[in-house]
Amino acid sequence: MTEDLFGDPVSETASGRIVSAAKPAAAAALAAATQPVRRGKTVQPVAACPELAALAARLPAHLYLGTSTWSYPGWKGLVYDGDYSDSLLSRKGLSAYAGHPLLRAAGVDRGFYAPIPLADYLAYAAQVPDDFRFLVKAPASVCDPWLRASNGAGRLANAAFLDVEIAARDFIVPATAGLGAKCGPLLFQLSPLRAMAADAAGFLARLDAFLSALPTLDPAQTPNACYAVELRDPELLTPRFIKLLRAHGVRFGCAARDRMPPLARQAAAQALRDEGEPGPLVLRWLLHQGYGYDQAEAAFEPFDRLRAPDPQTLAAAADLAVRTLQAGQPAYLIVSNNAEGCAPLTLARLAEAIAQRLGV
Repeated sequence: MTEDLFGDPVSETASGRIVSAAKPAAAAALAAATQPVRRGKTVQPVAACPELAALAARLPAHLYLGTSTWSYPGWKGLVYDGDYSDSLLSRKGLSAYAGHPLLRAAGVDRGFYAPIPLADYLAYAAQVPDDFRFLVKAPASVCDPWLRASNGAGRLANAAFLDVEIAARDFIVPATAGLGAKCGPLLFQLSPLRAMAADAAGFLARLDAFLSALPTLDPAQTPNACYAVELRDPELLTPRFIKLLRAHGVRFGCAARDRMPPLARQAAAQALRDEGEPGPLVLRWLLHQGYGYDQAEAAFEPFDRLRAPDPQTLAAAADLAVRTLQAGQPAYLIVSNNAEGCAPLTLARLAEAIAQRLGV
């Protein structure tokens, strides 16, 4: 087993699946909630849970918890009051989602697959309150070094990889113009680089040129926006990479998922990025440790309950959040259903862990 330059292994033996764990009171209350079914062309929020409202009131205003997208019919009784299609939730569910006391952020993942029009960003912003934030993913056209076949295999080199003009035109300009002050992190989630990762110096030189040319974010238009980069190649997670991000004022995107070291090991990279210059935490908990995407999807659908609690990742995420919050910086934590089986329930557990650590 090799080690990265933080002194930790870059690969981890798949952990066994945890099938049961005690749920905190607020998460248990959320899981037990039942609401009458409503059908129609609008989406209604679930009735407020007093325990969750009380928990939310204990949390700092600069903590932003949210999920990777919001269009899951399995969240009936947890977020939504009734049976709704994923299509209807995608189009009209955001307002109901934002009515949940803990959900003050959302990941916008669809932009990775195709650019999102300005009108859609404007519609998103119109559906949420002023203290809501979006974490938006850049399109694969600039984040994936390969043009891929329908099965996901890389076929040809992508000439537009890290093309700043395309990034600005298809991503940065419409996202910032449409979301305004509700725009949080603008995330460049780099796809696996394959052979390109073996030439670390060449990749970092290319990333350096890209970050140098990114448009400066206007604090008058988007006071809460920041750039972040997320890796899929653990061998590139080195002090040199982190120092490059620091040089350009770009945040490190922590990612709890396959291919990357566990969050507890990524904490060293986050600490180096913040050394003498604390900034926002950009953290996405995307997969249960030891699971692949397809495996998690099959095991966890319809995403209506905790299937595989992961206390180690939860503790590491809470620790990173608390360190950031105590430095007076915003913390953005986006959780997928594939983390433990149901993102809203995971966030309730995470919120309680953060509140306990803060002593509030």
